Amino acid sequence: MIQVHQITVGSMGVCCYIVSCPETKQAGVVDPGGDVDHIIATVNDLGVDIKYIIATHGHPDHVCGNRALKEATGAQIVMHKDDVEFFEKPEVTSYFSMLGLEASPPTDVVVEEGDTITIGNCELQVIHTPGHTPGGMCLLNGKNLITGDTLFVGGLGRTDFPGGSQIDLLDSIRQKLLVLPEDTVVWPGHGYGGNRSTIGEEKRSNPFL
Repeated sequence: MIQVHQITVGSMGVCCYIVSCPETKQAGVVDPGGDVDHIIATVNDLGVDIKYIIATHGHPDHVCGNRALKEATGAQIVMHKDDVEFFEKPEVTSYFSMLGLEASPPTDVVVEEGDTITIGNCELQVIHTPGHTPGGMCLLNGKNLITGDTLFVGGLGRTDFPGGSQIDLLDSIRQKLLVLPEDTVVWPGHGYGGNRSTIGEEKRSNPFL
């Protein structure tokens, strides 16, 4: 099973994940939302090699470290095809530039529903969960589910930004996430209500569901 190491980075408190294969020490960084020096120091402490930089979605607070991390590691950037297309639109780029955070460089590996991202001897299953953004995705390996800004601990992602849809977000969560085993660990994109949960806990206590 893949190993998950969580750190909080950037001005918006993004939960960034270093996911690694314990046998090969190959790894990926999910949502490097700033503080790239801290991410690299953590990677070095863990003794792993970064193969991929994976975006759960294209919002700048989650991808603003992509360029610097790619330059430092040579890793490939991975994003869902619907967010690749959405965040290439000039009007979308212009809107999110107001955050003052750097957009991601071009994506190297485009994925979609059902694809897998191989890290050493481990695989992350891509679960397309539109709603927060058109190409928002969650990543599943065994009992570990990285949910980005789709599902928080006791909360949900915002849907009032361009490309957001509350209907789509709730459908994504109910049809694709809540059907997973209740002991599946939820690793959220921000720690607003806590830094981890389980699918069972969210079913029982998340007031938005």
